[in-house]
Amino acid sequence: MVTPAELNRRAEIYNQLGSMLAAGLPLVKALEMVSSKSVARSSHKTISGLIENLQAGYTFTDSMRQVQGWLSEFDVALLSAGEESGRLDVSFKLLSNYYATRAKIIRDTISGLLITIATLHVFLLVFPTGLLTLCASGIIYGRYADCLPFIVEKVIAFGSLYGIVFFLIYACGGKRGTGWRSVMEALFDMIPFLRTAQKNLALSRLTAALDALTNAGVNTTKSWELAAAATGSPRLNAEISGWKEQIEGGMTPADLINQTRYFPELFANLYQTGEISGKLDETLQRLSLYYEEEGFRALRLFTRLLNGTIYSLVVLLVAINIIGFYKNYYGAAIDGM
Repeated sequence: MVTPAELNRRAEIYNQLGSMLAAGLPLVKALEMVSSKSVARSSHKTISGLIENLQAGYTFTDSMRQVQGWLSEFDVALLSAGEESGRLDVSFKLLSNYYATRAKIIRDTISGLLITIATLHVFLLVFPTGLLTLCASGIIYGRYADCLPFIVEKVIAFGSLYGIVFFLIYACGGKRGTGWRSVMEALFDMIPFLRTAQKNLALSRLTAALDALTNAGVNTTKSWELAAAATGSPRLNAEISGWKEQIEGGMTPADLINQTRYFPELFANLYQTGEISGKLDETLQRLSLYYEEEGFRALRLFTRLLNGTIYSLVVLLVAINIIGFYKNYYGAAIDGM
């Protein structure tokens, strides 16, 4: 399970590695120094594996692919680009900012949902009130068998709730296979606002990876292949996977972007302008920042709407149960008169 604390830990590790490399320390020495710090305590096995492979003569890219650990596909692709370009410190810094931002978004989302989550738990525990009343009277008068329906109903209700939560946590993990991620991407694509957030964040990762690769001197074809893999989006990766032959045949990425419906008009226009003007690196940085902000803005809006929807449903169900209770109570009293 990836928590805000875990994401902040990754951000701090990457930040320290980036700072050490920028100061002139060799990669192995930087990894050794980070592994001795408390922030990397839970990552000691992964970092030790990287150090052993590097000392054995492997490249950093090969070391990451052998060790894996908590390194996501996005991390590996971006750091591989940084190694190939000689700008590994910049890639570490970029990943540090990315994970710090993700941690803040998740923390804010959880904070916004706390009241709703507490309300939902109280609702599931109290209603239906008939079972709660039966269980309470059973405890008072020693008829403990009367509590069984209440216990069974709560096991089913809370089990279903937590089952859905843990399934989503598992499903959204960064290490699921391509087929699984394709299914989840298609599912999220059917949900308003979440669809927008998912696409914008994929475009942000794409442009961030392209910026690191192109500034490092990696050829255009390989840059787009690595950047597509770094997005974590099977759909975007599939859109770009057929570009190699066309780029080698003389087409520019700007031409292909304009022919692909996946890319928004703003993205296509700015990329083409940057390509023509020779300021593609600046354009990629602006696009990465813009789509990151737009993606997280859509994600925040989605969570607010989800929060409001859940809270409204709980309030409505509570009102229905209260009305039903008093209706039955006074109905029985009137019938008895």
